[in-house]
Formats: sequence, structure tokens, C-alpha cells
Amino acid sequence: MIAEKTYLIPTSASEAIEMAKANLGAFKYLAGGTDVMVNRFQGNEESPCLIDISKLDELKGIAKDEAFLKIGALEILEELKFNEDLKASFPMLIEAALTVGAPLLRKTATIGGNVLCENRCLFYNQSEWWREAVGYCLKCDGDICIATQGKNACFSELVSDTAPALIAMDAEIEIVDVDGVQRVPLESIYTGDGVAPRNLSATAILTAIYLPLNREFKTAFYKLRERESLEFTSLTTAVAIDKNGKLKIALSGVDPKPVVVEGSVSDDKASLIKQAIKGSRAVDNDMYSRKYRREMIGVYLNRSFDNLKI
Repeated sequence: MIAEKTYLIPTSASEAIEMAKANLGAFKYLAGGTDVMVNRFQGNEESPCLIDISKLDELKGIAKDEAFLKIGALEILEELKFNEDLKASFPMLIEAALTVGAPLLRKTATIGGNVLCENRCLFYNQSEWWREAVGYCLKCDGDICIATQGKNACFSELVSDTAPALIAMDAEIEIVDVDGVQRVPLESIYTGDGVAPRNLSATAILTAIYLPLNREFKTAFYKLRERESLEFTSLTTAVAIDKNGKLKIALSGVDPKPVVVEGSVSDDKASLIKQAIKGSRAVDNDMYSRKYRREMIGVYLNRSFDNLKI
């Protein structure tokens, strides 16, 4: 039976999944709430059942073994800056986390929630009456993309700041679902479809993030936004180089999924930048124009290469 206006607090991830199965099609997981509750306020999220997973200790903590640093999905963004292992091996993740939203938001928001935050669009993330007045888009059961006037694709943008930083450093994630536990590369969960931006089932729970140790990453991170202490990203760039010369670029804010370019320090830098720009499907659904954001990809990547001395 589907619950109506129900707030559930599971004691384990397995119990949360059982609750989700019982309310399939009518629930939303809730952790920090900084994304879910805003969308509910705007009328973009109306699930009658909330399953609060914020108390699950199995999704918390930071620990390492010989190969990986494991970060629980419920770790608070603001708290990451106090972890010595992160400061020593993955400072770019801390830098990315501290650019998310405003300081007060970061004291509640979780890293798992930021990785899975809902794609955004200037024409979608508005009040209900605004969306009704302008006409419903593909992302809210309409038949057209307001930004492009097309009928086939939604270009709402991935706006996570931690996701590109993690992807550039080859992060993996752990997912628990009805079929058990699996670990996959983080970038593999993003579909590129703005309406359904992730290929995870409704009942799946992201439990942890794994970052590879002993790679000696050198990194560079930039974010474009109108107001430094508040706005969602219009472009986030992350570049990581490991001790073997592997280079990986990850972008958000300019496509429904992360734009990822892999290469080496010996590759032609102009070619790498060209690949990143070509992979971006930015449209005019942001406060900054498509043209400007694409130009800034080159600016930020050139700055990153200069800072990394490659």
C-alpha cells in the first residue's frame, strides 16, 4: 500500500530499501535535505513519502585501507576540511566541497547528496505558477524544451561541484539495492538525459565513495558562478594528474552529465581543451550564456594547465 504524507526513519540501509519497495513510485530518500526540500518548496518534488536515511551510521565515516580512502555518503560537506587524510591526498575534494552553496547549507548538505543532486535549468527550477505560465517543459511532463524549443531532449545541467572533482581522481561509488552491493566508477551513473539524469533504480542508495590512494594527484579546480557564496555552478572544471602522468579532466554545469576527457601530460593541451568544449552540450538555460560558458572552459583549463606546470 502506498503511503500518504508519511515520514519514515529506517535503522539500516536494508530497512530503508524495504520501505522504498513498499512505497515505490511515491517516495524520496532524504539525507541533508538541501536539494530535496527546496525542490518540494518549488513544487518540483511531491512524493508523499519521505524516507529519512540521515541517521544511518553505516553511511558515515572516513576510513582507509592500502588502496582506497572510503568516504561515507552521509559525510557533511563542511566537515570534510577537518579530515587529515583528505587534506594530505585529496585537497581538491575539500576545495570543491567548500564551493557548494552557502556556508550554512554546507553544514547540512552531504557529499552523497551533492553527487546525486538533481539537474537544474533556468526554466525548470522556478515556482509552480511560473512554470504553468510559461508552459511545462520536458522535465515536468510537458512536450517541449523551453530553452531549445526542441521536443526530443532535455538539457538540464548537472550542477554538482564534488562530482567533477571526484571523477577527475577516478572515484568509485558503492551502491546498495535490492540485488545487493556493487561498486562502479562514479561517472558511469550519469546518463546524459536531463529528465532521467542517473541510471540508478529508485530504491538504490549510495553508501560510500572510494578514492584511490598512492596516486599522488596534482590537481586544479575552478568554478564559475554569479555570487561566490550562493549560486549553483555555471561551470565547474577539475583537472587531476597522477604520478604516472595520467591526466583527467571533468566538467559540470555545461551538460546533463559530466564532461570527461582523459589523456596524459604529453598530449597536446589545445586538443584536450577542444575535446572538452566539443563534449559540452550547454544551452541557454543558465544566467550566463552558452557562448560565454564554453569560452570559459578554455580559460579555466588553460589556467589549470599553467598551475600544474604542464
